[in-house]
Amino acid sequence: MSLISCRLSKSLFYRRIYPLKSYPIPSRSFFASQAHQNPQHQNIVQQPTEECSIDEDEVELKLEDHGSYDIIFPSDPLAAPTSRSPTHHVPSHIVRPSYVPTSDLTQRIRQMRESVMPKSSIIRLGGEEEKKLREAARLAEQTLTFAGSLVQEGITTDEIDAKVHDYIISHGAYPSPLLYKGYPKSCCTSVNNIMVHGIPDSRPLGDGDIVNIDITVYLDGYHGDTSKTFLVGNVDELARELVQTTEQALEVGIAACAPLRPFRNIGKAIHNFVKGKDLTISAAFTGHGIGTTFHCLPWIIHTPNIEPGTMQPGHCFTIEPCIVRGTNADHMVFGDGWTASSTNWARSAQAEHMVLITNDGAEVLTRSST
Repeated sequence: MSLISCRLSKSLFYRRIYPLKSYPIPSRSFFASQAHQNPQHQNIVQQPTEECSIDEDEVELKLEDHGSYDIIFPSDPLAAPTSRSPTHHVPSHIVRPSYVPTSDLTQRIRQMRESVMPKSSIIRLGGEEEKKLREAARLAEQTLTFAGSLVQEGITTDEIDAKVHDYIISHGAYPSPLLYKGYPKSCCTSVNNIMVHGIPDSRPLGDGDIVNIDITVYLDGYHGDTSKTFLVGNVDELARELVQTTEQALEVGIAACAPLRPFRNIGKAIHNFVKGKDLTISAAFTGHGIGTTFHCLPWIIHTPNIEPGTMQPGHCFTIEPCIVRGTNADHMVFGDGWTASSTNWARSAQAEHMVLITNDGAEVLTRSST
């Protein structure tokens, strides 16, 4: 799960787009009227007849993704996108991370101890810490594989989330996103123009969609984190290229890892790989250190940067580039406080692995063994 380093407060919402040269951003009153007329997430294919602006200034954005794909806006444009089911139940015996409230006294004591411990992603290699970290990463990878097997036309992201939740707790783990800073679900599902942190909802996946599923599990005191963008049905070539390039960019970033190498080499390598393509890397969403803490140092920036620090044996962190079609990687966060969309509705893809720096190299802990 990526860390958001900045956010745009404008609340803008989904539409269905077709190849157009430019598109004026509608006002809230326009979306409110459309939501009243289309309460069940109906696709709207025509350009709005009124041109209006957000609050202060009129902004016109150039569309750079010339595919044909669905962008759904919520029935209540000033609230969370589409309807959501209640938060899932977690059995009391499953150990919670420190940010999750619990009435169990033993867990509360452990959480208090964890809250004052140094926030670091460096572990001691060759011992119990490494073993537990690897087990959490392995479960995250297995959960993502399971989630991917569910992706098909007609299934809702809410249904995927429910099955993912059951899978995680059946393995004795806690779904890390659940209640993290108030997040209401057990995984993130980001469809089409949603860049990161999409909240699972009642919208069925449709033919031509792409969906990133971001999985994090908390097992025996350690987090495991990974994500992948999946294709739904007959996906156009522009989206296929986007997803493939994103996966390749992740591998390029991983190849830049080794003991004593600067963290900034990762962003440089990914930038050089993507440069010259009709794609842009988002600088807003970073990788992060991971272990007993969900998000901690080092921050992994996927664009050229001057971030200090070098990789040391025992460092564990995520690399998770988020790449957008076109030249504009700006984003906006919806009214739910989580869902981050590209500002010009272009599709994006993300891929993520956990990397452990060893004494003589770097190992991907969330790589599928199949």
